[in-house]
Amino acid sequence: MFEIFEKYLTERIELSGGQLSLIRSLTAENKIARGALILREGEICRNIHFVIKGLLRLYRIDAKGNEHILRFAKENNWISDRGSYLSGAPSAANIEAIEESIILSWKKADFDLLLKELPAFRELMRSLSARIHIANLERLYSSISNSAEEKYILFIEKDRDICNRVPLYMVASYLGVTRETLSRIRRVSINK
Repeated sequence: MFEIFEKYLTERIELSGGQLSLIRSLTAENKIARGALILREGEICRNIHFVIKGLLRLYRIDAKGNEHILRFAKENNWISDRGSYLSGAPSAANIEAIEESIILSWKKADFDLLLKELPAFRELMRSLSARIHIANLERLYSSISNSAEEKYILFIEKDRDICNRVPLYMVASYLGVTRETLSRIRRVSINK
């Protein structure tokens, strides 16, 4: 499965065979069962993960027991609780496999070594972090300024494949609307 990640990397940056070997040597491959948690609230996020196959979600549970999905990670996407990973503080989130998944994982010390030793890899991660930050700001702005219908339409335009892979309640959680509201929006949009 590392070959899939190697292809991901070589489409974005130039790496020598030795550099790829270093990355491979520090990479752990994990098969994750559907419904399994790879991070639980209260644990410290000590790894960063890349999804080879499957779908995961990062979510939090509020004081009333309601789930709030912060992000989905499908194939060729990264996932971790960045706040916990960078600070070493206990996570307030969970990461769960929605589908049976295969992920590549790196311990923080190993990933830090890759960032230090491989300038092209470091630049790729910096660029990805910037894009994720911008996407998070856009999502935040959308959540406070768009109607429920507008949020759903944007989600469908951007992530139709995820919408088709997850239950309706997860889409509602991600959009910050109730299931009933989302069902109504979908009925109206189907009848248009």
